[in-house]
Amino acid sequence: MISVILVDDEAECLDVLEAELTKFCPDFQILQKFDNPTEAVRYINQTPFDVLFLDISMPVLNGFDLLKQIPQINFDVVFVTAYDNFALKAFEFCAVDYLLKPTNKESIIRAADRIRAKQKSLNIKENIALLLANMQKDGLKRKQVAIPTLEGLEFINIQQISYAKADGNYTIIVLQNQEKILISKTLKEFEGILNDPTFARIHNSYVVNLEHIRKYIKGDSGSVVLNDGTVLQVSRANKTKLLSLVRFGN
Repeated sequence: MISVILVDDEAECLDVLEAELTKFCPDFQILQKFDNPTEAVRYINQTPFDVLFLDISMPVLNGFDLLKQIPQINFDVVFVTAYDNFALKAFEFCAVDYLLKPTNKESIIRAADRIRAKQKSLNIKENIALLLANMQKDGLKRKQVAIPTLEGLEFINIQQISYAKADGNYTIIVLQNQEKILISKTLKEFEGILNDPTFARIHNSYVVNLEHIRKYIKGDSGSVVLNDGTVLQVSRANKTKLLSLVRFGN
């Protein structure tokens, strides 16, 4: 059995979720449900369990604040949310599952299947920390991004990032000062975590800061020259998109 705790300030939502889990996921055992997040924190810190279904928008203590009050996060989290696409990207790339309100049979079964398939990982706490670090109130206006390095989390000013390069299942981030940081995420995952309109994919191997591009060199697909002189190839598939995002002088 998979032990479950439900937290949502709306009692009706709790009842619906409980009914759906009971009907469609008989191997999910609901230990407790809370419409008071403060009470939920006390219970969570004292009780071992497998999965927390957690609402985000709650008064007094929202879902993110609740997680910050849990010293040892050794359970999976499924957010039940009506949040925007920015948040959903963050959830996906931080290996956290989510359900969109109103929930339904298909979404419940999908989340349950993911939970069953996902083995318990020592990275759960790291992934939650990464999510919380990047989910700031100002959304896309944030000045820093938290990235998972081999040693932990590193906070980087977004505008210091010149470009990022794919390196198998890892990504190399190159800063303005030419410092290189190896992170334990693929380039696609890093692009999702970053989720900033000043960055664009120009090639399967490169995501570049548009504000650091000095010029574009014509060609079959072309290439860009950055402010520090670095030349990066542009793929044919990304050429049109790049030229639509950046205006180059004559």
